[in-house]
Amino acid sequence: MKKILLSLLAIFLIIEEWLWDLLTAFGRSLSQWLNLQRFEQWLSQTSPPMALVAFSIPVLIVTPINLAAFGLLAKGMVLQGILVEVLAKLLGTLLVARVFALTKPQLLTFTFLRITYTTITRWLQWAHAKITETAVYRWVKQFR
Repeated sequence: MKKILLSLLAIFLIIEEWLWDLLTAFGRSLSQWLNLQRFEQWLSQTSPPMALVAFSIPVLIVTPINLAAFGLLAKGMVLQGILVEVLAKLLGTLLVARVFALTKPQLLTFTFLRITYTTITRWLQWAHAKITETAVYRWVKQFR
């Protein structure tokens, strides 16, 4: 059972890594296309409280989309709910990750966020180490 679970997690991790790379590149391109370099420069140098507000905005944008997805699922509209949740995941990863990357030093001045970030990072590193040991992960990485 442990091998099956780790194999499924390995597949999920590979997809997540691929999406992260793709969305990071897309976010950079979108930022350049929308000519947001000056805004991003300002955001990366803003005060910690302003960085927290900026970080909260994408979360507030994505949360109603997540709630809509759960509402669709509750009404039995499974396919629509899953598609809306996938959209929320992609949009959330794009927006939240971009703002976090720009404001990380300011955000980590808040004790709660620093503790949360280091705890989650430690868990992810542990999980990644376990998953990368699986045969499925090594096999798929050969083709990537």
